[in-house]
Amino acid sequence: MNRRQWLCSTAGAWMSCGVWSLPWGKAQDTPPRGDAMIRHYLAAETKRLSARFMDGVTTKPAWEKVRPRLKQEFLFMLGLDPLPEKTPLQATVTGTLEVGDVVVDKLHYQSRPGLYVTANLWRPATLPQGAKLPAILYVCGHSSRGRDGNKTAFQDHGRWFASHGYVCLVVDTLQLGEIAGIHHGTYREGRWWWHSRGYTPAGVECWNGIRGIDYLSSLPYVDAEKIGVTGISGGGATTNWIIAADDRVKVAVPVSGVSDLECYVTDQVINGHCDCMFFHNLYQWEWTTALALFAPKPLLFANSDNDKIFPMSGNKRIIERLRKCYDMLGAKDNVDEHVSKGGHDYREDLRVAIFQFFHKHLKGDKAAVKDAKFDKIEGKELRAFPEDTDIPKDTINAKADETFVPVAQVELPTEKNFKEWKAGLLKQLREKVFRTLPEKVPEASRTELGEYETEPGIVCSLQRLGPVRGKTGATYVVLNPDENTDDAWKVWEARYANDSIYGLFPRGGGPHKWTRKNPPNTVERSLVLLGQTVDSGRVRDVIALMTRAANLGPVRLVGTGPAGIIAAYAALVMPEAARLSEIVILDPPTSHRDGPHFLNVMRVLDIPEALGLLAPAVKLTLVGQNAQHKAFDRTAAIYEAAGKKALFHRE
Repeated sequence: MNRRQWLCSTAGAWMSCGVWSLPWGKAQDTPPRGDAMIRHYLAAETKRLSARFMDGVTTKPAWEKVRPRLKQEFLFMLGLDPLPEKTPLQATVTGTLEVGDVVVDKLHYQSRPGLYVTANLWRPATLPQGAKLPAILYVCGHSSRGRDGNKTAFQDHGRWFASHGYVCLVVDTLQLGEIAGIHHGTYREGRWWWHSRGYTPAGVECWNGIRGIDYLSSLPYVDAEKIGVTGISGGGATTNWIIAADDRVKVAVPVSGVSDLECYVTDQVINGHCDCMFFHNLYQWEWTTALALFAPKPLLFANSDNDKIFPMSGNKRIIERLRKCYDMLGAKDNVDEHVSKGGHDYREDLRVAIFQFFHKHLKGDKAAVKDAKFDKIEGKELRAFPEDTDIPKDTINAKADETFVPVAQVELPTEKNFKEWKAGLLKQLREKVFRTLPEKVPEASRTELGEYETEPGIVCSLQRLGPVRGKTGATYVVLNPDENTDDAWKVWEARYANDSIYGLFPRGGGPHKWTRKNPPNTVERSLVLLGQTVDSGRVRDVIALMTRAANLGPVRLVGTGPAGIIAAYAALVMPEAARLSEIVILDPPTSHRDGPHFLNVMRVLDIPEALGLLAPAVKLTLVGQNAQHKAFDRTAAIYEAAGKKALFHRE
């Protein structure tokens, strides 16, 4: 009898257990099926979250009550909670140009030690004695000007404001400034650990802007009570982040810089944007709620009617939400929109509308204004660092992602405090990492095709990797997405020759694999806008399937690399009904930097501590060369503190 005949002869035994599986064999690679599944799921989740504008509140008193909490959530989702220390700016003017009736200072400041922000400060050439002028922070969009910095592309705005009685600070962005960092970590660079670390370049841009306001407020000729913020595209997005985070801003004009979840996720507009355009939506907000945090202060929502990356469908929904918000707060005259005819760019009517709005709300001047029409200054003349040799040696811009959001430093437990230590970390994991998991994950339901739906719209597969042996338990192999079931059989069959072995493909693997293209990594990045990651969903899949398998008796979960860690996290929150006897991980990664990736997990703990949380109830075995890594000495110490040293093994 060959293996396939042997397996077929045992099908009745498997079905009698109340769980059914696909026939054993190599997983079918059918991306269209997986694509349809995940698209429908993303659209359904987007629809659900889109009903949550302003956390669902409908009255001013209710909004005033929830706003402080929402602001704290927002800062956390940017990687800014706790706020970084406001260290000395070390602001340095490296040169000054006189241009007609205005002066431009070429300068840099450090938003954090070594994190340099290059900028141009535009101001009137003649400052009336004792005068306090309104100020504009101009945050740039994605305009590549190389070593000159993208601030040079928007010099006409700085000059217009200065020539009309304002002080205007135009700041470079991280990626396109004079000292380049990176915005495209998950878009194309494979830096999925940004999610695990809770890092988004949106947080850096927001913080750089906040420190820019600090600089403006320190100038003796600036009225710190009259500060506005504006910018287009990426600068429009950063405008949103700054005005939501910093209450000092009094007037704002985000230009073509934000859409909503329906556009970003359902219509896949996310594909046109890099990572600086998004916060990690852990708290599952309707996206416009970030703008609502600025209300009821004056806001002009400016866009273009033929902008492909900020479509009018989203713009219309956003302004409708904002009008309801401002009306509810008794300030309906403080919000307006301007829609220019054309694509993603500035035009005369758009610029005039921007200038007019600031004139009205920062200077109380309703007189008509004219467009900015100036001769361009050569970009290199506006550099804060004229030559490459002038760039400081201590700059960290290129590795801001490594340091901006601190990772957790977990103190190991003692015998006395183990229970409290474990309870505290599990609580943090629930609140800061796995918020989308229900308190009790429902068991998977069987579909007409004999597969399993682990939550509405998500179907996973279970495959036999060998014969059904015995009636007292089973070994489940959590499979990595591209793992071959034949290979999985070879890895685990010898070790568990007397067990029934089943392969579990969570979402994105096996028959339900979806198309992946780098860039733009549509699915993986879209899920973060819904408060999830692919791997956090896989944890849910494992829990749902194991809950259904509870009547099989003792269950062992095994996996190679990241899949084994997913099994371990499932065990941490698995219902007691699924009697888990052991977790076995072959070649475990030593850090979440190498996966699996869950939002913010490294702000709570890392893999060695997470594995330690399995104590005292679950036996843990690590196998392979990685198992001997010194990082897992911490896991051993945790098991010892739990009084279960004998339950932790390394082979």
